[in-house]
Amino acid sequence: MNDTAFQFAQPAWLWLLLALPVIAFLRGRPGRTVALRLPSISDARAAGSRPRSRPGGLLLALQMLGLALLIVAMARPQLGRGRTEVETSGIDIMLAIDVSGSMEALDFKIEGQAVNRLEVVKKVVDQFIGERPGDRIGMTAFAGRPYLVSPLTLDHEWLQKRLDEVQIGRVEDGTAIGSAIASSVNHLRDSEAKSKIVILLTDGVNNAGAANPATAAEAAKTLGIKIYTIGAGINGQAPIPVRDAFGRRQLAMTEVEIDEESLKQIASSTGGRYFRATDTDSLENIYQEINRLETTKRKLKKYQDYEELYLYALLPGLLLLLLERLLAETRYRRLP
Repeated sequence: MNDTAFQFAQPAWLWLLLALPVIAFLRGRPGRTVALRLPSISDARAAGSRPRSRPGGLLLALQMLGLALLIVAMARPQLGRGRTEVETSGIDIMLAIDVSGSMEALDFKIEGQAVNRLEVVKKVVDQFIGERPGDRIGMTAFAGRPYLVSPLTLDHEWLQKRLDEVQIGRVEDGTAIGSAIASSVNHLRDSEAKSKIVILLTDGVNNAGAANPATAAEAAKTLGIKIYTIGAGINGQAPIPVRDAFGRRQLAMTEVEIDEESLKQIASSTGGRYFRATDTDSLENIYQEINRLETTKRKLKKYQDYEELYLYALLPGLLLLLLERLLAETRYRRLP
């Protein structure tokens, strides 16, 4: 590939250019002419003082050119600016993160301040992603059902932005562990990586979703996918924010219930390991341990870097359309 290659990222938009000549033809057809009778010289002078009416050819040309540039902008023209070299490790990782209501429990701390479980998990997972630049990483979040946060990608900056947007309450509440495993496995099914792993974090018991966790783990084993499981939360009871009858925020103590036996079985049956995180430090240590366990030789891949050029078409296109409107309403305004 040429380092200065030009391309359109979304070339399908360019098909709209074919419609412009048709629009121009329909807009430019001459209409019925009407004779203007001037009964007196004074009327002629009055008419001469009005804005002049000119043929619409110039206005039509400005409009069509402006629309053409907007279409080109939507097609996202790009110019190659050299190559980026990325070391790939041959490991594909799907992260499955529990976002059920219990993840709001305030039993973890960051710099001495009590924060909910999800905030700590997002912080630690963000660090984990940053430490594995050569891996393709994807992400699934789950409560009463799983949903895809990101497919497998080497664009970790984009993945971290998507992680930052993960929040509680996006889907119905519950803990669909089996469905989360099944969804993650499905996104690894066609992977050709040497090593495929799922890292599942939850603070509860499977109580939603159609998939049985053990059955989903068996499917993962069949496909050569290893599952690491993490139980998050202190032992005993944890404070969780709730609303009283007047809508005021209060803390209520809730029993921490993690199905550790099931999580251990899921991990061991696929060749992975189970970990328990009761505070921020232990959660960080767990992801660091997984980071050490999952290593392989790296190989170098080159990717073309592109500079986005759509602004060079978008801005002139908007200016031409604005100019066409200004001329149509002033200098070339049609006479009544």
